[in-house]
Amino acid sequence: MTEISPEGLDLRLRQQSILSDFGVEALRASELLPLLQRATELCAEGMQAQFCKALEYQPAQDLLLVCAGIGWEPDCIGRAVIGADLASPAGYALKTGRPVISNHLENETRFRTPELMASHGIRRAVNVLITNRDGHYGVLEVDDTREGAFGPEDIAFMQGFANLLGSAIERLRSEAQLKVALERQDLLSREMSHRVKNSLAVVAGLLALQARGSDNEDVRNALADARARVEAVAQVHDQLWRQPDLTRIDVAGFLETLCEKLTESAGAHALLCRAEAVTVPADLAIPLGLFVNELVTNAIKYAYPGGHGEIRVEAAMAEDGGLTVSVCDDGVGLPPGFDPLKARTSLGMRIVGNLARQLDGTLSLKPAKGAHFELRMAPRG
Repeated sequence: MTEISPEGLDLRLRQQSILSDFGVEALRASELLPLLQRATELCAEGMQAQFCKALEYQPAQDLLLVCAGIGWEPDCIGRAVIGADLASPAGYALKTGRPVISNHLENETRFRTPELMASHGIRRAVNVLITNRDGHYGVLEVDDTREGAFGPEDIAFMQGFANLLGSAIERLRSEAQLKVALERQDLLSREMSHRVKNSLAVVAGLLALQARGSDNEDVRNALADARARVEAVAQVHDQLWRQPDLTRIDVAGFLETLCEKLTESAGAHALLCRAEAVTVPADLAIPLGLFVNELVTNAIKYAYPGGHGEIRVEAAMAEDGGLTVSVCDDGVGLPPGFDPLKARTSLGMRIVGNLARQLDGTLSLKPAKGAHFELRMAPRG
C-alpha cells in the first residue's frame, strides 16, 4: 500500500472539500453554462492545474465543443472544437466511457494531440466522461504545460465533478422540458377559456335574436334573463384567460370588471364595487360571478320601482380567512319573512341559493334599508 505524504493528504482533503462545496452549487444551479464554468474553475483548482475545459458533444458533426473553461484564450470558449473520434483523447473517453490519462502528449502514440492543446503547449491531460440517463453529454478535461503526472486519485476527483455535472444537466433539462410543458398547458387553458367565451357570446346573440322574434312578453323576458346569465359566464371566461395565474383569481379585479359590464344594463342606477385584494381558487370564479350577476340584476329590476338608486357589491376577507361577499341596495326591500333559500317561485332566487351551496357559503339577509344579501364563504386554499 502506497504511503501518502502530508502534502498529498492535504491535497486530497482539499479536493474533497471542493467537491463537497460544488455539490451544493450543482443542486442549486438554474443555468447550465455558468455551472460548467464554475466546475472547470474548481476542478483546475483542486488538481492544481493550469487548464480545464468542459466539452459538449455535437453528434451531427461528431465534434466536441469547448463550452466552458479556464486558462484558454478567450476566443476558444464557445468556438473551439476537438475531434470526437477514438484517435482523440477526449473522443476516446467519450466513445468508450473510460477515463484517459496522458502524461506525455509529446511522445503519445495512442492518440493525436488536438491543435487546441498543441497551440497552448499542453504536455499532459486527463479526461473523464460526463453522462447521465439521457446519454453522454461530453467530457471534462484537465490539462497542464508543466512536468508531472496525473494519477488514479485525480481521475476519482474529476469523475466526482463529472457525475455531479451529469446529474445537474439531467435535472436542468427535465426542468426546462417541464417548463415548456407547463407553458403549453397554460396557453391551451387560456385558448380554451377564450374559445368558450366566444362560443357563449354566440349563444347570447342567438338568445337575443330569438327574443326579438317573439310576440310574448314573458318569453322575451325569460330569454333576456337567460341571455344575461350566459353573458355573465362569458364575462367570467373572458377574465379567466387574461389572469396571470390561471389557478387563482383576484377577487377585487374580477368583481370590478364584472360590475363595469353590469353597469351597461343598469340604466340610471349607480353600481358601486368595493372589494379587497383577495385571491380565491379559479374554480370559484363562475359560481361567484353568477351569484353577483343574479343579485345585481335583481336589484336593477326591482329595488327602485319607477326610480333609480345605488347598488353596492362588496367583498372582504372574513376573520376566519374565508370570503364575505354582499350585494345590497337602499330600495323598497323584501317582503317580511322573506327567505332566499325557500323562495321557490323565483328562478333567480333558486339560482342564487344553488350558487351559494356551490361556493360552500352561508347566505343570509341582513337587517338594513332595502335588501342586503350576504354570503359567507368558508376558507379555501
